[in-house]
Amino acid sequence: MHLTEQRRFPRRRTSVGASRDFVTGVLVEWELHPLIEDIKLCVSELATNALLHGVPPGREFCVGLRRDEELVRLEVRDSGPGQLVVRRPDHDACSGRGLHLVNELADGFGVDDHVVGKTVWLTFKMPAAHLTP
Repeated sequence: MHLTEQRRFPRRRTSVGASRDFVTGVLVEWELHPLIEDIKLCVSELATNALLHGVPPGREFCVGLRRDEELVRLEVRDSGPGQLVVRRPDHDACSGRGLHLVNELADGFGVDDHVVGKTVWLTFKMPAAHLTP
């Protein structure tokens, strides 16, 4: 079984909450309740990064979920360049923890470069009750 859902979001602050609502709705539909909180937190971080760092003015970003028998893959594509670097921020730093947290919550993490932009992706193992024998 392979399922895919995606949605585009405009470059504005309300899109971060809308992207959380989108992934929550898809995961509820797919009956993957155990993954909702982690994926919701991760899409918040990735959508915020797309909004602040990756999307030139006037462009959208795209959030997608793909499911197969073993994994759920969260993707956030924007039209901005660059590789992401997971850093360990100082204890008194006001920012810089998001990608470290995302990397800890996900089972896989990567960036695919495109001619224009990039896709940041995370994978999550399916809960044991949902694995296909």
